Amino acid sequence: MVWAIVINPYSGKRNGLNLAHEFKEAALTKKIQCLDICGTSAGDSIAQLKDAIANANIEAVVVVGGDGLINNVIQVLAETNIPLAVLAAGTGNDFARTSGTFQLNPQQLCEFMCLEKPKAIDLGRVSTQNSVKWFGQILSTGFDSVVNERANQFTRLKGKMKYNVATVMKLPRFNPVQYNIVADGREISTKAMLVAVANGPTYGGGMKVCPHADRHDGMFDILILRPLPKLEFIAVFPKVFKGTHITHPQVEIFRAKELTIRANAKVYADGEDFGDLPINVETVGSSLLTWVK
Repeated sequence: MVWAIVINPYSGKRNGLNLAHEFKEAALTKKIQCLDICGTSAGDSIAQLKDAIANANIEAVVVVGGDGLINNVIQVLAETNIPLAVLAAGTGNDFARTSGTFQLNPQQLCEFMCLEKPKAIDLGRVSTQNSVKWFGQILSTGFDSVVNERANQFTRLKGKMKYNVATVMKLPRFNPVQYNIVADGREISTKAMLVAVANGPTYGGGMKVCPHADRHDGMFDILILRPLPKLEFIAVFPKVFKGTHITHPQVEIFRAKELTIRANAKVYADGEDFGDLPINVETVGSSLLTWVK
């Protein structure tokens, strides 16, 4: 049996390699061979993973890193029979948080993988004129995409601090965006500060933007945050960590299987830049195997 371990060496406060080493030691006690994949970039790691899958009879892929690296790996594993496991070592860790494996150490994760069978979850599929991409948790556009883009430009700030600073910088100058949405045939034309398409309930390190989203029900939970004063936004924002923001009158949440979003705005998914709108988004049931507690 061969498992591929895709490692972000800088994850987990630069502890990714140590975590991977501990996992490999645990796997050896189970007579499982592990193949390290640790490229010079995410793109290099994904190229190595594709080569390993083609030539090394890989039976599972373990990601040691965060949601961004997981998203890259999902592009390879979607609609295959190769399961994904996550050793959480990122900033947000929302994929692992939703799977219930967030707090497992390397030895515990290896044991869990040996004892339990992976389960199928839904993924979101994003189509444009030029590409098709997948996401596991949440796709969003609006204020948080602006914050994400600015945070990614910081070179010295790390972790959640860069997002906090970017939020303070961008909120005073942010204006709501005009969105045109078609969701399962329903047409919506509205200005909004944020539109989120949720396959899982959280993003940003546990923010419950769509607290009832379920990766097994074949549907998205879609949140629209309509315009509100900046000071009120600041007051409402902390409620997202408990999911109590959903009762605010400017918040609408509904469910759909497929939607088209048009606007002059960027879109992010799982913290990764998915380019510019317009896009088509659909949920694809049971399209990824992963370990879920």
